[in-house]
Amino acid sequence: MRLLIITQKVDENDDVLGFFHNWLNKLAQKAELFVIANYVGQCNLPSNVKVYSLGRESKTGRLMRFLKYQKLLVSFLMECDGIFFHMCPEYVIAAVLWPKIFRKKTLLWYTHKALNWKLKLAEKLVNKIFTASKESFRLPSKKVEIVGHGIDSAVFQPRNQKSKIKNQKFSIITVGRIAPVKNLDILIEVAEVLRNKNFYFGVRIAGAPVYEDDREYLERLKKSVQENQLDDRIEFTGSIPNKNIAEFYQSGDLFVNFSDTGSLDKAVLEAMASGIEVLTSNEAFVDVLDGKVFIEKNPEKIAQRIIKVANNKGYKTSGLAEYVRDNHNLDNLVSKIISFYEKNI
Repeated sequence: MRLLIITQKVDENDDVLGFFHNWLNKLAQKAELFVIANYVGQCNLPSNVKVYSLGRESKTGRLMRFLKYQKLLVSFLMECDGIFFHMCPEYVIAAVLWPKIFRKKTLLWYTHKALNWKLKLAEKLVNKIFTASKESFRLPSKKVEIVGHGIDSAVFQPRNQKSKIKNQKFSIITVGRIAPVKNLDILIEVAEVLRNKNFYFGVRIAGAPVYEDDREYLERLKKSVQENQLDDRIEFTGSIPNKNIAEFYQSGDLFVNFSDTGSLDKAVLEAMASGIEVLTSNEAFVDVLDGKVFIEKNPEKIAQRIIKVANNKGYKTSGLAEYVRDNHNLDNLVSKIISFYEKNI
């Protein structure tokens, strides 16, 4: 089988989209791949994967990238069995009618709560849509199938259990883009409460801002940390390449997430797969594991729960890694993607 894959970025060193490099490795075990990416960085892929860049990394203009996209589409569609669009509806729209002209089946992977005209138009153009959860795709459509996130259980797995040294600092971590929607200011409030309770802890925040609003938000967060004299408790580590993030998860005792994204956050699932405790106020996790990982955005209550988890007073959550392996396994997702095309060849 030969698949044409359209994606934003192929770069194993990227902190946000680096995971897709691993998706390509897994898909390559079942098909020959032709990959068109807006941006191409560091790649380490098998010989049956051919990657073509539209030139974003070399600052190629939008018109030239569009024209190159058209040329590559026409070049590969004749020899491919189908097209897999990863995330961006605009890639579907920019492909115009080429997939229909060449009679190729199209699949869109999309996980975001946002609804706009691009997504509505893309939904009309593709044959099928895969998404991670019911909250991850909110446009009513008979084309949608919930398949779970693609978390590689061979990469994200529980660490070898080590006995905790008495009086060792309790490690609280979080991962993701630095942005207002992540509500990291709540984490600073929680840290204040924990300090006032004489709880021995440290917080590490992994991630970087993307937009100007994000950068301003980061500066406000750092100022708040200084003003509240939490410099010795809270560390901003910057971005961590996705290929190294599993080790970061395993270094923590508790992963927290206070995001308002409203969809199953991949970072939360990666942390769960890594076997560490998780607390999140993301509404998409209300029903996950009977709500045991969900908590409302109340700094005092969050701090109380953290202390109970640290003291292991019946607040340890079992089955985190198993839940991800059973419901969000990358191997299962790859099989479903391949199966879609096999049924339509």
